[in-house]
Amino acid sequence: MNVPKIQASLRLIARGLEELASALGDQEASEDERTARVIEEWGRRGLTQKEASALFQRHGFAPQTTGGWARGDWVEISDDGLRYLTAKSHAWLEERSSLAPRA
Repeated sequence: MNVPKIQASLRLIARGLEELASALGDQEASEDERTARVIEEWGRRGLTQKEASALFQRHGFAPQTTGGWARGDWVEISDDGLRYLTAKSHAWLEERSSLAPRA
């Protein structure tokens, strides 16, 4: 039995299933709603490139979205190599929340 080969194959299958699930996405959520979910989940902590890409994928965005957000001043890459949301991102979320209808 070639355990390393089996492990590698299982990882490929798992990655493929994750990509398939992400591709299905949340069909009911608008881009604004998915953006808000990303910002809420990200919070104020720093994420690695891999973590940021995975976060975007979980919410139905392409993994490369971090780069676009960085160019739009929504994300900054710190000297420690981690990605942080900028004040612009947090302000957008706060403004969106203040405009949301109250239940």
